[in-house]
Amino acid sequence: MAAAARALSALPLAAIPRPPLATSIRANSNRAAVSHLRRRLYGRLYPVLLVKTDGSTTRLRYGEPKRILTLPLDSSALPEAERKARLRRQFPTKPKTAAEETFEGIDLDTYKKFWKK
Repeated sequence: MAAAARALSALPLAAIPRPPLATSIRANSNRAAVSHLRRRLYGRLYPVLLVKTDGSTTRLRYGEPKRILTLPLDSSALPEAERKARLRRQFPTKPKTAAEETFEGIDLDTYKKFWKK
């Protein structure tokens, strides 16, 4: 054992093959805890809550792990006032910019005591 240790210590460090620091030697379950795995097809069905347009809910099995699925609302079936209110909430108007402040109406002699000489 001692002879093998002496033989290895005589070798330069560059001669010993080492893996790069950024790669892991062994792929294990800890990789999933660090990053999100993007899959096209999941191997099982997951319980999901489906919310219908009238507000009723149903539990079903879905192919992707999600908590809630909502069905889209048909805006053509809504009354005109509610449809416009929903559109206003969806696309709010941009706030108007305030006018620039000018210093013409300010008396500078009242603030003269705060200036350094």
